[in-house]
Amino acid sequence: MNKKNNYRWFVLGVGVLAQATFAMGFAGIPITGVLMRDAYHFSLYELGFVLGSMGLGVAASEIIWGILTDKLGDKTVLTLGLWSSAIVFVVIAISLTPEASLGGVKYLHLAAALAIAGAFGGSINSSSGRTIMSWFDDSERGFAMSIRQTAIPVGGAIGTGLLPWLAYTYGFEITFIALASTGFVVGLVVVLFINSKHTELKQAANLTLAIPSPLKSFEVWRVVISAGFLTVPQMAVLTFGGVYMRDVLDIDLASISIILIGVQIGGGLLRIWSGYYTDKKKNRIPLLKYYAILGGMASLVLCLMVNNTYMGVVFLVLTGLFGHAWHGIAYTEAAVKAGVERAGTALGMVGTTVFIASFLTPILVSRIAHGYGWGAVWGAVTILTFSALLCFILCSKNKKPLTSTGEVDES
Repeated sequence: MNKKNNYRWFVLGVGVLAQATFAMGFAGIPITGVLMRDAYHFSLYELGFVLGSMGLGVAASEIIWGILTDKLGDKTVLTLGLWSSAIVFVVIAISLTPEASLGGVKYLHLAAALAIAGAFGGSINSSSGRTIMSWFDDSERGFAMSIRQTAIPVGGAIGTGLLPWLAYTYGFEITFIALASTGFVVGLVVVLFINSKHTELKQAANLTLAIPSPLKSFEVWRVVISAGFLTVPQMAVLTFGGVYMRDVLDIDLASISIILIGVQIGGGLLRIWSGYYTDKKKNRIPLLKYYAILGGMASLVLCLMVNNTYMGVVFLVLTGLFGHAWHGIAYTEAAVKAGVERAGTALGMVGTTVFIASFLTPILVSRIAHGYGWGAVWGAVTILTFSALLCFILCSKNKKPLTSTGEVDES
């Protein structure tokens, strides 16, 4: 029994490692935006499209991966995702970098390749999350899932510190090779050390149960839609926070990296605390509402103080922190509502709206910044963040689940 309990924490550790590997690229590549704009000669709009393209790839594939995870098992899908995305990074390194392409790289070509990397990497979210849901019971799932979700800001922090340095010192070819190498190594760790037998036994024990799809669950959908809105402040800070600090606040690149690393580490710690706290208090939805309020208020002050260096940095950091803090409890709430046997699908649903927002946010920010300025950018972030709260309020008035036929259950 003790070995089993110890092994589940090892499984969690590998899940964190896998998620961090994907986050290094997903959250780290946008931090190279200032360097990418100059090296690739992209316009602000082209840069925004490229930086959001991994999110588009993930959004397009998340539900599919979630369903496949429920059918094929988490270990198979996790390994496939890590190695496939690593192969795509190798292709980018040898053909879609300024060093490799003397004639220049079209932004659509790079965006398409990053979208494919995101589509493969998106499998990591559902598969590693379902593994955790299988090994932990509800008294610890929020904590465990928040630790897993902390891998995103931690991996992002590693990417934030490493990728701009690699791109500046050695170029983007070495940057993408580093991402590919990490994916191959972590995939090998999964193959050699993860035992999925526990999950398979739990699946077999529930084959006879008639489990409704979370796609028909109102309770799951309200978390899913709200998660999309809550992603906006996080991605606005990650993708264009550096450009804003450089162009408006005139902060140097080294300081920008330190600030954004701090945002991601601080956001990760908030995620862990949130998971532990909500496991004890059973209040995931109320805390999600509070994060929507706090994130909206922080971005509102940032909108009003956009040209003030000190206030700009402080409230940019706060916007980023609250934009990171909610992930673990939202994913846990959706998976718990769906049930372990359908957790992969539910996690894929959340991932879909999260990464749709991850794709659209950089495009929205670049358009607004170019046409109306940075004050309007943070004003738009405020509105969209508060929209998550509005969604929770409106949805709470109709909590009746849907039946297997898609009709409201009146029982």
